[in-house]
Amino acid sequence: MKLNHLLWLAVPLSLGMACKNKSSANENDTPKRTVFFDKASMDTTVSPGDNFFLYASGNWVKHTEIPASETAWGSFYTLADDNQKNLKKILEEVSSKKNAKGTADQKVADLYASGTDTVTIEKLGYGPIKPLLAQINAVKNYQELINLAADGYKEGNGFLFGFGVGPDDKISTKNIVGLSQTGLGLPNRDYYFNTDAATQKIRKEYLKYITKLFTLTGTDQATADKQANAILDLETAIAKSHSTPTELRDPIKNYNKFAVADFQKQIPDIDLRNVFDRMLVKTDTLLVGQPTYYQALNSLLKTRPIEIWKAKVKFEALSDAAPYMSKDFDHAHFNFYGTILSGQKVQKERWKRMARAVDGSLGELLGQLYAARYFKPEAKQRMLTLVNNLQAVYQSRIETLDWMSAETKQRALAKLEAFTKKIGYPDKWKKYDDIQISRTTYYQNMQSIARHDYQEMIQKLGKPVDKTEWGMTPPTVNAYYNPSFNEIVFPAGILQFPFFDFAADDAINYGAIGAVIGHEMTHGFDDQGRQYDKDGNLKDWWIKMDADQFKSKTQAIADQYSKYTVLSDLKVNGNLTLGENIADIGGLAIAYQAFKMTKQGQSTEKIDGLSPDQRFFLSFAQVWRIKIRDEAVRMRISTDPHSPAMYRVNGPLSNMDAFYTAFDIKPGNKMYRPENERVHIW
Repeated sequence: MKLNHLLWLAVPLSLGMACKNKSSANENDTPKRTVFFDKASMDTTVSPGDNFFLYASGNWVKHTEIPASETAWGSFYTLADDNQKNLKKILEEVSSKKNAKGTADQKVADLYASGTDTVTIEKLGYGPIKPLLAQINAVKNYQELINLAADGYKEGNGFLFGFGVGPDDKISTKNIVGLSQTGLGLPNRDYYFNTDAATQKIRKEYLKYITKLFTLTGTDQATADKQANAILDLETAIAKSHSTPTELRDPIKNYNKFAVADFQKQIPDIDLRNVFDRMLVKTDTLLVGQPTYYQALNSLLKTRPIEIWKAKVKFEALSDAAPYMSKDFDHAHFNFYGTILSGQKVQKERWKRMARAVDGSLGELLGQLYAARYFKPEAKQRMLTLVNNLQAVYQSRIETLDWMSAETKQRALAKLEAFTKKIGYPDKWKKYDDIQISRTTYYQNMQSIARHDYQEMIQKLGKPVDKTEWGMTPPTVNAYYNPSFNEIVFPAGILQFPFFDFAADDAINYGAIGAVIGHEMTHGFDDQGRQYDKDGNLKDWWIKMDADQFKSKTQAIADQYSKYTVLSDLKVNGNLTLGENIADIGGLAIAYQAFKMTKQGQSTEKIDGLSPDQRFFLSFAQVWRIKIRDEAVRMRISTDPHSPAMYRVNGPLSNMDAFYTAFDIKPGNKMYRPENERVHIW
């Protein structure tokens, strides 16, 4: 099992239902735009060859304040915020009607209403999870804990096992059970071992957070402190078994296929047959992403006191439920995960949180309403034309590569030709018939959704992989490549200005959405994606000489980005961000070549005093105008496979010959790289 390649860690959103898009978009919702490039945001006191990110957006950076409710701000965020406002209109409209029980409108409206009914939520306190806490209290030994953990998956609150069902990486048409590492409350293993002052502070605040949740349930301070320290100690032991974020990027290392009986020998004290029976799972084989976690779990379950395990599980239950409970729990959760870890000053408005919750949980109910209202059929066709143009350019670039053999080229071209293109919204919408939603039971509503999601997942076993499924919802401001499906996906949410506009000139659209398209295509050929064949199978289809050439080039990219300083004591992790950096560099080069095939790309006519090429590169740079809080930077450097925004601009451009020509970049400029040091892969 693997994560899809994402363009950006953006806002999780929802999907919808089986309706043809009738172009009922309200033309009055979006005023017609006539200006497509923001010259006022530029800082021309900065040389374009020294820092193009600041040259393109320096005045914006100087004068923009990150809203208190955000960890970062910029083009992705403003567009996502606009989309949330559109979702609010939809939610308020359906909520104002009398909706028949069980209909899509009723479920969407009542989930939103239940989450905004803070009076009822406050009255219930932590009552909704008291039954689960009582079950945990009743556990007498680790075998009973395992049973409770497995039983919980059917109710949406399982633990101990990172469980999922999805395509077998080496047989992409077949679904298989997968187990992965889990069990940590901090973002990853490094947070338990790093000794810098910032991380030590986070661990101290984590202890306070654990203690706070226990005291809110009536535990005395001394006992809560003792339990918090024991939980952190246990999680530190678990963290020793975890792979690092960089190690998790290796699809070969994380593909470990076993017969259930064979893996059982590695974890003799965890009865896998019993676990799977309780989870309603019938399987003889499974993939284990990180076996060392399960080997450690097998030992820790026996050697750590059951009371400490019970305390840890109670804390997890409280922490997971906190956002759906009374404000003291909700605020404690936000203070740690929002403020301490990410620097967010205040919580988002309640309606925004609930719009996101509906979008993230009843995705393809709300999403169909969004698509019908805000996405025009002609936008889908225009986008498909752009995608096809870039695909043709990609083909020509592969054909003329000077470092790849004819045999590997032939297979690369076959993979490119086999791309599935998904644009806007699904052709087939998911159903949510078994979900029960009430206007007065927010926590129980989320449980009902979790039960549905689990059943939907395990029902995939024994059935072919459904490659019509989407991994994002229509309003999402993002895009992705999925190697098992060999698909590129562009939700409706990102197909708006500043990424895409019907009326914009080609330099604007190709510099923005063109680079996004090229980015996702290149993920099919980055250091991870290149290991999957045209059918989505993890399979080595490269001639060794070509693979060695590729690795040499990608190592140069990793080395380049590892030298970028983000904060005074923090650098980009070039290995963690390698795939995204390859996609950024390749995507921009492909978009530029496609732009040069347009009438504007072949002209010299200036707009706003800028040549077509200059306008293309500035459009690309302004898409990435993002400010981010230092706390969020620190967390993303440790966890996020994307480089910070400045280096998503300056990194690719410093490797691109046409950029040097467009802005007369010379030796002595800070971004200048000698021609023999510029990395060209795709």
